Amino acid sequence: MFEKVLIANRGEIAVRIIRALRELEVTSVAVYSDADRKSLHARLADEAYHVGPAMATESYLDVEKLIEVAERSGAEAVHPGYGFLAESAPFARAVEEAGLVWIGPRPAAMEAMGSKVESRRIMAKAGVPMTPGTEDAVESAGAVYEFAEEHDYPVAVKASSGGGGKGFAVAYDEAGAEAAFERARREGEAYFGDGSVYLEKYLPGPRHVEIQVVRDKHGNAVHLGERDCSIQRRHQKLLEECPSPAIDPAMREEMGGAAVEAAEAVGYDNVGTVEFLVQDDGFYFLEMNTRVQVEHPVTEEVTGVDIVQTGIRIAAGEELAFSQEDVGWRGHAIEVRVNAEDATNDFIPSPGNVTLYEEPGGPGVRVDSALREPGVVPEYYDPLFAKLIVRGANREDALRRLRRALAEFRIEGIATTLPFFEAILEDEVFVKGSYTTGFIAERLAGLKIKGQPGAHGAGAKLEKEAREVEVEVNGKLFRVKVYGDEAGTGGGTGGMKAPPARRSRERGGGMAQLTEGTVVAPMQGTILKVFVEEGQVVAVDDPVCLLEAMKMESEVRARRDGVISEVLVEAGKTVRSGDPLVVLE
Repeated sequence: MFEKVLIANRGEIAVRIIRALRELEVTSVAVYSDADRKSLHARLADEAYHVGPAMATESYLDVEKLIEVAERSGAEAVHPGYGFLAESAPFARAVEEAGLVWIGPRPAAMEAMGSKVESRRIMAKAGVPMTPGTEDAVESAGAVYEFAEEHDYPVAVKASSGGGGKGFAVAYDEAGAEAAFERARREGEAYFGDGSVYLEKYLPGPRHVEIQVVRDKHGNAVHLGERDCSIQRRHQKLLEECPSPAIDPAMREEMGGAAVEAAEAVGYDNVGTVEFLVQDDGFYFLEMNTRVQVEHPVTEEVTGVDIVQTGIRIAAGEELAFSQEDVGWRGHAIEVRVNAEDATNDFIPSPGNVTLYEEPGGPGVRVDSALREPGVVPEYYDPLFAKLIVRGANREDALRRLRRALAEFRIEGIATTLPFFEAILEDEVFVKGSYTTGFIAERLAGLKIKGQPGAHGAGAKLEKEAREVEVEVNGKLFRVKVYGDEAGTGGGTGGMKAPPARRSRERGGGMAQLTEGTVVAPMQGTILKVFVEEGQVVAVDDPVCLLEAMKMESEVRARRDGVISEVLVEAGKTVRSGDPLVVLE
């Protein structure tokens, strides 16, 4: 076993890894940026090193700095967590070339699964079920027509290097084939520098179900069953559960066997996840995530296997301590992601000061968090800062426990996704477990999502500040909120006020007036890319800019057809909600 490990990450996953290392009696080394100087992961680790400014590109994504710190600290291995550089084969190679151990799969396996076209080719050869699709990239919309003649519409057109919903379009009929091809090609080029696309049969109402696999360096492989990740928005997961309400033991074994075959096909040698789409009685390979997943705790709760420790042991050269026959599933677990997002306002990011933080407790309740007291959720990183996991004897028991835990979880100062989860517990489709990946798109408008008390983050709708006071009446204790005006003195929370949305922006000493054709920023953030230039013709729903807020990339799209008359921003520019970005005529 290692004596010292560097964690090339931050937030709740860094805390999770630190705790796993401590139980293994391994010294932990954290890294932190300017924004994370007072963070829990920096305080909890045995050692902590500063790696740069708040921007991730200058800290958590700086390969040279991370390896320099690993060498300076005397670490023997590097754990990447998830996100940032976790699925970067070049980073994994750089770690190994520095004489350190990469706690993850070998770089060649990461590369094989990183390419959508190549991974489909490998999986087909291994006999893993897949939706019908092209083995190679296609050159024109004509290929969509030919594919549909054999497999019918709808047809999914996907960028070869795409992901997260980017470079993805659907042709529902012949009339939409060319537009879908052009959109996927254009977004693939804009986002990933690769305009090649391939085709798949589009499944209209699938579930997203993944299998946790574990394979050591000695060829021993097992699967730990499935997680249902179908509750997602814009291809970003919000809630996961194990086992899936839609999977029976026979399908679990069939899917588990296919996942193990996938891992063996690329010589995988750590923990990883094989993702499938499930439609009716069939399942089809989607992709493989070559790292520990955000939602790994639900599998840990049901199987009793510590996935993070298992990955560390495998990297240290140990053989798996259990076989497939040893793996069992007991009870039901559900995880909800606590994001700094305002569910009442289109889930816009809501970073800022957390002025009140009280976690739930009791039987069957677990919280993995970047906080353990009031603190800050920085605007520079992913909005996920905590995960609430509950376990029950069965799904009904787990749902009751989740309802109770959500009621106990108190967070003030920023808006979070907690009210969204309280709302879906009242939705009959979710409660029955009959949801698909289209759940949020189809059901969101009907959910009764309540505003979160005391939310003052950058994305929150702010009217009045409030402070909670205790009042005793006739011997009975009451907790009440006292509201003051927005600028007043009655707040007392110390919360961070949302900056007012600006309706115009200075440019060259003048002001850009908003017109019907002005495209504005939907939230505060940083412009990553500008996809258009003055004089360019655009169609409705074409992307004009890529905006990043809390590590969440959002494309800002044209609301009508037109010609770009002004481009008011450039890559690297910070904008606020309501700032004009481009003007269409």
